[in-house]
Amino acid sequence: MKPIIKKGLLIIGGILLLCVAILFYHVITVKPAEYENANIQVSRIDFENNIDAAQAKQICTDLRSIKGLTSDSIIVKRNVVVYFHNNKMTNSEKVFNELMHKRDYKAKRFIVDAKLANKAVCPMDQNSFSYKLFKTVNHFFN
Repeated sequence: MKPIIKKGLLIIGGILLLCVAILFYHVITVKPAEYENANIQVSRIDFENNIDAAQAKQICTDLRSIKGLTSDSIIVKRNVVVYFHNNKMTNSEKVFNELMHKRDYKAKRFIVDAKLANKAVCPMDQNSFSYKLFKTVNHFFN
C-alpha cells in the first residue's frame, strides 16, 4: 500500500510543481495591454439654464454627430454636459463651436484655470512606503 501512496503523492506533487512553473512563466512573460486611452480627453460645457430631458436628448444627438467624440461617453446633469473626445481628432473648442452651430444653445465652454491644470492629481503621497512598494512591484511585473 505504501508504494502506491508514494507514487500518488509524487504524481500530485509533480503536477502541482508543473502548474506553479507554468504560472511563473505566464507572469514573467506577459506584456501589459496597450490602450488608446492616452488620446481620450474629458471636456465640459456649462449651460446657462437647467437642461430638461428633451433638451438632454437633443444635445446628446448633436454631440454624437460630431466626429471624434466617443458616443457612449456623454453625461448630462442639470446645466452641465461632460463628454469624452479623442484629442488626435478634435479638441474641446472645435466640439463647442460645432455644437453651437447646430442649435442656438446658451452655453459656455468650461476652461480649467492654469493653477489647477498644472496641479498633480495623484491622490497618494509619492514619498510613502506603500507608493514605493506598489511602484516597485508594478515595475517588476511590467
